[in-house]
Amino acid sequence: MKKTTCAACDCELGAETIAVKLGGKTVEVCCQECAEALNEAEAATTAVSSGKE
Repeated sequence: MKKTTCAACDCELGAETIAVKLGGKTVEVCCQECAEALNEAEAATTAVSSGKE
């Protein structure tokens, strides 16, 4: 059985996961808190990238 970990905190994922789309890829996280953290990080990265044009 393949063990997978949360994309945000590296905790082992259980049966209940949340899919988060980042940069065109879908990653799985263990909880809503981790999903929000990844979404906030992507938003910050996108804002910085678009400000450099």
